[in-house]
Amino acid sequence: MNVSERAPTDAPPARAPRSPRTDLLSVLRPILGPLIALAALLLFNALFTPNFLTVQTLNVNLTQVATIVIVGVGMTLVIATGGIDLSVGALMAISGALAPLLFLHPPLGNAALGVALAFTVPVLTAGAFGLFNGALITRFGIQPFIATLVLFIAGRGIAQVLTNGQLQTFTNPAFQYVGLGRPLGVPFQVILMLLIVALFAWVLARTVFGRHVLAVGGNERAARLAGVPVARVKLAVYGLLGLLSGLAGLIVIAINSSSDANQVGLNMELDAIAAVAVGGTALTGGRATIIGTLLGALVIQLIRYTLLARGIPDAAALVVKAVIILFAVYIQRARRAA
Repeated sequence: MNVSERAPTDAPPARAPRSPRTDLLSVLRPILGPLIALAALLLFNALFTPNFLTVQTLNVNLTQVATIVIVGVGMTLVIATGGIDLSVGALMAISGALAPLLFLHPPLGNAALGVALAFTVPVLTAGAFGLFNGALITRFGIQPFIATLVLFIAGRGIAQVLTNGQLQTFTNPAFQYVGLGRPLGVPFQVILMLLIVALFAWVLARTVFGRHVLAVGGNERAARLAGVPVARVKLAVYGLLGLLSGLAGLIVIAINSSSDANQVGLNMELDAIAAVAVGGTALTGGRATIIGTLLGALVIQLIRYTLLARGIPDAAALVVKAVIILFAVYIQRARRAA
């Protein structure tokens, strides 16, 4: 046999093409746990909870969970980089405090301009505070827990200063559509939630930015050596979380027809982190699922609804939520050890 005719022994074996079934399994594996839990809760309530299978009950549960999911999407990106953000509730309070100031006292007396500014300025302000968090982490090397603790403490104080500690009440249908609107009978905030989930699920799975986010969380040093702009990626995820927190703050005050700096976004950081953990995103970074965060938030909400439907006080739901988080973290550790 001629030497030139021999097959090269060092040639890498041909990679078998991935089947559609393999792709489907890779997508479902991270969210299989919350998916099964959600299906079990739906089945239980359908069988044993009166009036569960009604449009009204569906809308109640989805509207209860919408702001948690919106913030949870941004929290997923932050946690995927190996970070954390404790300031999201305070950013919601700042956004919720700014908006009424703009449409109750519109510039030049123009009501339409006031509403337009109320939708944009508070969200951009919250986004700027998110970038501030990112700058503390990337420029000054402060740990995310400590860096975001600054605004966790000071942010709600800023909101109280903006409102002089007063409750702001209002009636403004144009602004309140974001929280009370029902196009085709579907709550507008639910449509917004689903659009945000779809957009960021695509970003995380299909874009270079999404791959960079996971690379930074998986191994920051290796990502930096591979040319990933680590600092810019971290700034971006904290800025995006700030924007989403600002939007959630607008939805909350629109629903309540009032803005209370002491209450808007209270404990939202815990709810968002719980949704992310239960949804299957690794709290150590490097692995994340936006759809899982949606499912995790729905699981927690349905557990709360199930307990309330049986006369169990809401305080008990907090204990159950803590147990669920512990279980989710235990499952994650068991997967890493396997």
